Amino acid sequence: MSDFFYLIPISIILGFAGLVIFLWTLRDGQYEDLDGASERILYDEDRPRSDRPL
Repeated sequence: MSDFFYLIPISIILGFAGLVIFLWTLRDGQYEDLDGASERILYDEDRPRSDRPL
């Protein structure tokens, strides 16, 4: 029973830290473009290196 006296504050602190990090990423715009990464791989504009020996 005495284990709960330090487990409950630790879980509350970790939950609050997770909420703060989520709100920080939300305000920073991390979730603005959800389809961009999946479409970016389809429209790859990389060109082959021309300095490679044949």
